Amino acid sequence: MLSRRHLRIKVLQAVYAFVQSGSTDLAKGEKQLLSSIEKISELIIYQLSFLIEMRDFAHNRIEESKKKFFPSDEDLNPNMRFVENKVLMKIEENRDYKRNRDRLRINWGEEREMIRKGYIMLRESKFFEKYMHKGENGFEEDRDLLIKLVKKVLADFELLEYFYESKSVFWAFDSYFTGNQMLIKYLKSIDAGDDELRKIPPVIKNNEGDEDRAFMIRLFHKTILSSEKFGSLIEEKARNWELDRIALMDTILIKMALAELLEFPSIPVKVTLNEYIDISKYYSSAKSKVFINGILDKLIVDLKEQDMIKKTGRGLLEY
Repeated sequence: MLSRRHLRIKVLQAVYAFVQSGSTDLAKGEKQLLSSIEKISELIIYQLSFLIEMRDFAHNRIEESKKKFFPSDEDLNPNMRFVENKVLMKIEENRDYKRNRDRLRINWGEEREMIRKGYIMLRESKFFEKYMHKGENGFEEDRDLLIKLVKKVLADFELLEYFYESKSVFWAFDSYFTGNQMLIKYLKSIDAGDDELRKIPPVIKNNEGDEDRAFMIRLFHKTILSSEKFGSLIEEKARNWELDRIALMDTILIKMALAELLEFPSIPVKVTLNEYIDISKYYSSAKSKVFINGILDKLIVDLKEQDMIKKTGRGLLEY
């Protein structure tokens, strides 16, 4: 499941796209927000299939080496540890994986060079060499290898990241990073006792009663619907700034923080403040952190004095 940080980022991107498009169709904006979440689930399936393709590439190389005119002992008696990785075999047999792979019509046939480069990156890594030459490899070792492969190879594989970005606008920005994080969570959850019927956990539950889904949709709605009101509050506290010269991303981040402060009684003020300041480090300019922090500090003081911030638990107003 996505963390609340990831959900806030997805809402940020959805609000930004909504504002930039000039749209007034809230339902359409919500639909695009939910689509962006679904695309992360699809990215995980693509990444799983890429891992299997790397395994198949390694297997094909082994078979080709056996056909040499003068094969070496190593060619004839290859190290099969990666090719026989137990976790990859379990993933490949998983019905949920196969159903989604077929639904997405994933085909790496035209990307053989990219797969080759990915395999070379893996083969040249120290953790792979250690794995291949370890005396015994059980299920845990096989799983650990794949986790390291995602963290240390796929995470830095720019060619693969560009490939995904070219396939879908929803896979731009942070989605590759988020997808890999969710992929690692899934790999860690795979157990030797799992059968082929075990479902791949969704990135977010697709039902009306899901708390995370409700949080995300409500935050999107409240930010959009209160945009003008929040804009006026920001303008009052940014007297030395013209509102139309403040970075759009900064404005949206502050508006989202205000929506959260005023409309989500169970989220502590300190959590909201810290979350949006941290997010600004990655999605806005170098000076944004100071600006956003300053504006929110002033707004929180005023909103508290007006008794507009209402939190249900003890200590939730502290920050």
